[in-house]
Amino acid sequence: MGIHGLTKLISEHAPGAIRPHEIGSYFGRKVAIDASMSIYQFMIAVRQQDGQMLTNDAGETTSHLMGMFYRTIRMVDNGIKPVYVFDGKPPMMKSGELALRLERRKEAEKNIEEAKEVGTSDDVNKFTRRTVKVTKEHNDECKRLLKCMGIPYVEAPCEAEAQCAALAKANKVFAAASEDMDTITFASPILLRHLTFSEQRKMPIDEVNLSKVLEGLELTMDQFIDLCILLGCDYVDSIKGIGPHRAINLIKEHKCLEKIIPALPEKLRENVPADWKYDEARELFRKPEVADCTDMELKWEEPNIENLVDFLVKEKGFNEERVRKASEKLHKNAKAATQGRIQDFFNSVPTQNTGIKRKAPADTKKDDKKKKGGRKPK
Repeated sequence: MGIHGLTKLISEHAPGAIRPHEIGSYFGRKVAIDASMSIYQFMIAVRQQDGQMLTNDAGETTSHLMGMFYRTIRMVDNGIKPVYVFDGKPPMMKSGELALRLERRKEAEKNIEEAKEVGTSDDVNKFTRRTVKVTKEHNDECKRLLKCMGIPYVEAPCEAEAQCAALAKANKVFAAASEDMDTITFASPILLRHLTFSEQRKMPIDEVNLSKVLEGLELTMDQFIDLCILLGCDYVDSIKGIGPHRAINLIKEHKCLEKIIPALPEKLRENVPADWKYDEARELFRKPEVADCTDMELKWEEPNIENLVDFLVKEKGFNEERVRKASEKLHKNAKAATQGRIQDFFNSVPTQNTGIKRKAPADTKKDDKKKKGGRKPK
């Protein structure tokens, strides 16, 4: 679900914080990708002409594998080094949101039956998309695919967005990629949206810069987290009657949720959900459960083309010629050395509000030492 209305709020108050880029702009960049969100997108978007999900002759769904395979190759072919991050167990505070999603799927299933009786094929397809659920089997198949492709993945202990943000903060990757705006609420310095969309959708990649968000909104990181909770997030309900415009004004005036609630007009105060655990939600954003990234090593390896053929062609019914041709792109790019970017030779220093410092890569520091002790060029 993400954060309600946050993108619009940033666009209005901090327009310089969101910049569109073509995929080629990220040549040489390592990016942590929210795998579960991507798989969900693939199952929604990768469809047959009649709107139904792709399946093989055995009736097994293959939309997620088709999307993961070809979109990943598109990224690699543009010089991006992706690492996928899979969700772990959801936090207890997300149980309400998960129950709501289940209820929506059940309602969509009822609407499908009605649409089959009196509706159009477009109605059936619309409601069918609302019933999509990413299962453990889908995740496991995608992990197997990535292993064959030589693409690293991380299994997060909890939320994938939080782990992606942790990898970016630790400078293991340049950015986190997800459609959920709460990735920057977890303090990812850079968020990329629409990275895994197909080329047919012709959408630029939106790069969201956290430092510029805070600067434009004139908020500290703690105040920004409180704003996101007030707007509405996966962990607690929003307060009816408080939209984005009022939320930002309340945060700027009162600075924190503890002071906002008693200052609300009586009618709005009555809308505050019973037992509104905003402080627990705040701690989930401040200190999420993530794997320690300090010694985490991400390895991109050469693809095992024969294993890819065995899995995608022999087991899942993909076209062998297309799989081999696409796999050759992986093989070619795995051998090519990633070219350095001039930006990597400088520390990226965000505004003081974030409290986040991005260190220069270790190999850059070694190169600097070598330069100081080396001979002068002729």
